[in-house]
Amino acid sequence: MYARNLVKKFLDLSGVPYEHRIHSTSFTAQQVAAAERVPGTIVAKTVVLKADARFVMAVLPASLRVDLPALQRALRAKDLRLAQEAEFQRLFPDSEVGAMPPFGNLYGVPVWADKSLTEDREILFQAGTHQDAILMRYDDFSRLAEPIICSFARRSVRPA
Repeated sequence: MYARNLVKKFLDLSGVPYEHRIHSTSFTAQQVAAAERVPGTIVAKTVVLKADARFVMAVLPASLRVDLPALQRALRAKDLRLAQEAEFQRLFPDSEVGAMPPFGNLYGVPVWADKSLTEDREILFQAGTHQDAILMRYDDFSRLAEPIICSFARRSVRPA
């Protein structure tokens, strides 16, 4: 399985405790939260964006969505948009599309994490496949991924 590749090796070499979990196939972070029976606030979703000519990784709780104007201001980018899967899949060769772990530093992609993630003790994220997840302490994630912390997430607006 993919989780046994880069991210798992990285965590093992770093010596941090974590729990590797396997769940039913889940394509969204909210589905991962349901499959793992955990609140969406601790499930981190990874969103790849194109800021001007470079890729960036935004990491935020599954229960929230990226506020593009807020992140654009934080990045000081002229243009910011969601990257297309075809554009970024080659950046994460060891991961299934849409299941990239939030360690952009392993792939040369800067990581921006929403401040709300810092409020929980643990973080759970997809680990390269749509069936593998890693549960670990947020502090360990932050130390290893070295994200830039700012506020760029907002609640999803659901139609009535």
